[in-house]
Amino acid sequence: MFYKDERLALFIDGSNLYAAAKSLGFDIDYKLLRSEFMRRGKLLRAFYYTALLENDEYSPIRPLVDWLNYNGFNMVTKPAKEFTDSQGRRKVKGNMDIELAVDAMELAPHVDHIVIFSGDGDFRPLVESLQRQGVRVSVVSTIRSQPPMIADELRRQADNFIELNDLKDVIGRPSREDVLGDDGDLDDLD
Repeated sequence: MFYKDERLALFIDGSNLYAAAKSLGFDIDYKLLRSEFMRRGKLLRAFYYTALLENDEYSPIRPLVDWLNYNGFNMVTKPAKEFTDSQGRRKVKGNMDIELAVDAMELAPHVDHIVIFSGDGDFRPLVESLQRQGVRVSVVSTIRSQPPMIADELRRQADNFIELNDLKDVIGRPSREDVLGDDGDLDDLD
């Protein structure tokens, strides 16, 4: 539940939201997402958190980061750490939980409602703390994927759980994999 006059802030865990939307078969249209929450309340801030591979000549997420930065989102990025696991596989680690939590705590005195786009159970203590400060907290993720993308303890702690799949028609667009054929060319969309 949203109230038109409440001060609202969005906190988007980029990799978590991407994975949840992908599991439901769509991509997020961030312009539509921002518009939807501007309609629901007085949107003060929309934060987007992601780690970036600095040493790659081209990062597939760079165009999105640049677009978001120029279109009303506060971008919070840090270099991802690359390492090799015990099986010799190249892995990338770039957890942004602390940055998101610190920013949410700092903004809490200035907002009525915080929306966290993540299913990460590590955010449960953050939600609890925000609630003790009088802030209502909604969490956006999905239980419709296999396995569910939201931790049960986070869903239970939040004042409001928003099923990402229910927002699909409002903030979604077809996944690029659905639009591209096996040959990489655009398929007919009829």
